[in-house]
Amino acid sequence: MKKITTNKITPEKVSKYFDVTGRAIKKVKIVSKMPADFCADKSADKDKCFDSRKWKLAAEDFLNMAKCYYEDAKHFEKKGDVVNAFACLNYAHGWLDAGARLGLFDVDGDNVLFTVDEKK
Repeated sequence: MKKITTNKITPEKVSKYFDVTGRAIKKVKIVSKMPADFCADKSADKDKCFDSRKWKLAAEDFLNMAKCYYEDAKHFEKKGDVVNAFACLNYAHGWLDAGARLGLFDVDGDNVLFTVDEKK
């Protein structure tokens, strides 16, 4: 049987992720209008499509969730709980990535901080 090696969550690793996620939060710009082609299916139930108001509310909610998890990470770090701090930072960045991929956020094609394609 192979020996399983696990990496440790170090304070240095947590610090790095605070930096990356903090920069990502600052970079995000909310896209206030839903892209015209988001619900282009003419046969789709229009009540199930987002209008621009709902689009903006969803974007604000995604960003708020990211910020809340970022603040939770600070709380855990202060308590010396690097495992939960690291987990919260990953959740925060997950919300940011999801928002960027859905088009809720304009991240200027930054594929270093976000999992998006480069801006063309």
